[in-house]
Amino acid sequence: MNSELRIRTPEGIAFAYQLAGPVARCLAWAVDFLVVLVLARALSALSTLASIISADFGGALFGLAYFFLSIGYGVFTEWAWRGQTLGKRLVHLRVMDAQGLRLQFHQILMRNLLRFADLLPGCYLVGGVAMLTSRRAQRLGDLAANTVVVHIPQHAEPDLDQLLAGKFNSLRQFPHLEARLRQRATPEEARLALQSLVRRDDLDPAARVRLFADLAAHFKTLTAFPPEAVESMPDEQYIRNVVDLIFRPRGTAETKAKRPAEEALSA
Repeated sequence: MNSELRIRTPEGIAFAYQLAGPVARCLAWAVDFLVVLVLARALSALSTLASIISADFGGALFGLAYFFLSIGYGVFTEWAWRGQTLGKRLVHLRVMDAQGLRLQFHQILMRNLLRFADLLPGCYLVGGVAMLTSRRAQRLGDLAANTVVVHIPQHAEPDLDQLLAGKFNSLRQFPHLEARLRQRATPEEARLALQSLVRRDDLDPAARVRLFADLAAHFKTLTAFPPEAVESMPDEQYIRNVVDLIFRPRGTAETKAKRPAEEALSA
């Protein structure tokens, strides 16, 4: 079993993720199991009311509701929190596509539906054996859905003043366009732009040029600044200005601007 998953993007950027082992995943599952149990207690109260009509009906209703709860909890949280449940958040784990692609809903659904097979014959025995014998520590649900569980790297908070220092941001001359850019840029796009600046020195020169050219072209489709303000601006400087506008809004104190940047690197 490998302890690391390496993914290389078409731009030549290499990412390495530490695969989550059985102990960390067991801790996350224990937290999620307790959450499901608490929610199941509320369901049991409803089934008790249904038992007034019929004991069999109440028992069947609780069994059906518990099935959908145990599956739905994992599906909903992993989709809403981009591969995380409450337990995974606490242990700093995340589900991701094995090739580094965007995690799809059908993958989340598949890995959660097969959780019952991994539980057999009890205490995740089948799933544990599958993880120990899998090259990428995948249980049966992960193998079927082509997903892996990784540790989330903890990045240091970037110093925006140092990262953006010494560069006049000419885009701030257009406050209405600045506000439009912050409104239209998604958190994922903002995070990618920030990470590209933080890691720019780790890129090959050709890959660095291509990456910033692609990012600049994309952000220009979100908000069109006047041609005279951007036509002679290098792509990397354009992205630097965009990051400055997004993470350090006009009139925002420095101490308030660092928090979004920290969240962008850890999300």
